[in-house]
Amino acid sequence: MGPIAVVLDHTTATALHDPKDPYNEAVAAFYVQASGGLGTLYAPVLSLTAGDTERPGLLAYVHGLRFITIEPFDTTAALTATELLHSGHPWAAVHAIHAARPSADFPSGRFLLTLTPELYEGTGIQAVHPDQ
Repeated sequence: MGPIAVVLDHTTATALHDPKDPYNEAVAAFYVQASGGLGTLYAPVLSLTAGDTERPGLLAYVHGLRFITIEPFDTTAALTATELLHSGHPWAAVHAIHAARPSADFPSGRFLLTLTPELYEGTGIQAVHPDQ
């Protein structure tokens, strides 16, 4: 099995940013693994924007981290986001859902690391809490 691909949503990015967050260490462990080549972390920019509204400075912080790739919000992501928004999903989650779904680069999809897996029920993605 090769390195694992993991998408951080707004909740896990916020936990990583806040050293006092009870899940900071669990999320930071994923970052340490990525720094050692055991996986790759991705952070959708729209998710970071949503997190930054609650935790100012989050987007700039994650942007400065060497072992997290920020996923751009391109036209394909916008089309998916629009569909998901019309289906009732919150705007904070739509880009993370898009990033975790199967694609040409990730035919099996990517794992989504989140503190709120229930937010992603019924989306067809693998949402995982850092304690699982």
